[in-house]
Amino acid sequence: MTDQELLERAAKAAGYTSNGYGELCGGDPCLLLKEADFTGMWAPLSDDGDALRLAVKLKIPLQFPDWANAVRTWGPKAGDPFDEEGNDDLAAATRRAIVMAAASLA
Repeated sequence: MTDQELLERAAKAAGYTSNGYGELCGGDPCLLLKEADFTGMWAPLSDDGDALRLAVKLKIPLQFPDWANAVRTWGPKAGDPFDEEGNDDLAAATRRAIVMAAASLA
């Protein structure tokens, strides 16, 4: 699944309607949203705040195993966990795992 597809599915799961896709967020993929509670560029793959708000809205749990530099998450209705290795950027892995879990709910 492309980043655009991930973002569009995650937005749908959160109840947002996309008004367009682009790489206008510093070259990172993002959606243009115009909602009652949010208007602007939405980039949960690169913005910690957008990712956290998405996780909270959808009640996506996060787990950080002691044995790996990785994050594990599940969508509330998804059976299999999403594991994303952090390598050098655990925050980026966490954002991607959140978006993947959200996209699985759409």
